[in-house]
Amino acid sequence: MRLKLPRAALLDWDNTLVDSFAVIHKAYDETFRAMGLPTWTYEETCARVARSMRESFPELFGERWREARDLYRGAYAAHHLDHVRPLPGADDLLAALAEAGVYLAVVSNKTGEYLRAEVDHLDWRGYFGRVVGAADAAEDKPAAAPVALALQGSGVAPGKDVWLVGDNVIDVACAEAAGCVPVIVRGAVETGDEAALAAVRWRFDGCTELAAVVREF
Repeated sequence: MRLKLPRAALLDWDNTLVDSFAVIHKAYDETFRAMGLPTWTYEETCARVARSMRESFPELFGERWREARDLYRGAYAAHHLDHVRPLPGADDLLAALAEAGVYLAVVSNKTGEYLRAEVDHLDWRGYFGRVVGAADAAEDKPAAAPVALALQGSGVAPGKDVWLVGDNVIDVACAEAAGCVPVIVRGAVETGDEAALAAVRWRFDGCTELAAVVREF
């Protein structure tokens, strides 16, 4: 099967378009310390953080997960705009897709408030028809609900004309749940189940390589 230009591309955020794991790690570190729990290394944070807080925090913190959520949000809000950086080629990828007439949206498991603030901080809001974060849809990735919300009003239905561009198995599972095409790009760190990711047909070494492919179309 040949990769073809999509009608819509839904893009993950962290480690797909931007490098924000430094601040994510700092926020987790402060949260674990405040909760009296062992901290993670930076590498562990990169490998473990993919699901939304409403799914992962009850497992990590039990009945105190809402307290941990509030601690994390406070720590993240204090630092994130000072640290979020576009990954190499991210600007070029967005420009290439937009110039090709592809509808663009963000589908992330990051809290929507912080996600949209980062999009605005990077002056990228004009690229996206919708910016969908955690809790914006009825369910978060890997469920299909965020895909349906991201495409709402675009005139494009979930399916093989839609790429879901991400960096880990959560993105792959979301694409499969929605019947879309998973496209994997690797950013500053390696995350997720490498064996599962290796089975994905369309993998690119970062945004720059994918942008070059889009421009070839």
